[in-house]
Amino acid sequence: MSDRSANDETELYDLRIVVDRIEGRSVCGLAVGDYFEVTESSRLRMPEGKHFCMYALAAVLPLLPAKQRRLPAGDWLEIDTEVACPDPEERLIMRIERRGMSTMRTSDLT
Repeated sequence: MSDRSANDETELYDLRIVVDRIEGRSVCGLAVGDYFEVTESSRLRMPEGKHFCMYALAAVLPLLPAKQRRLPAGDWLEIDTEVACPDPEERLIMRIERRGMSTMRTSDLT
């Protein structure tokens, strides 16, 4: 086990991923305004009774750990917020919104 510094806290943004627009035909059952949230580093939450398309989810997941962190002002991920679902017929566009912050002990994270 390694020595930890006196400051054992990490701050991460809580995120909301929202269906911003659908430029084709909706085939997955999502509608503009549908969303899911990521809180406390890794907790995925959806409104009760709602769903989220696994292909749209797969498209946005790789970007979320970076969006949870403060990034340099010029970093493209600090500026860009939109992600497209890979279904070319649907052309569903999601927006990543930073919400509040969660503070966690760094030693509790992997």
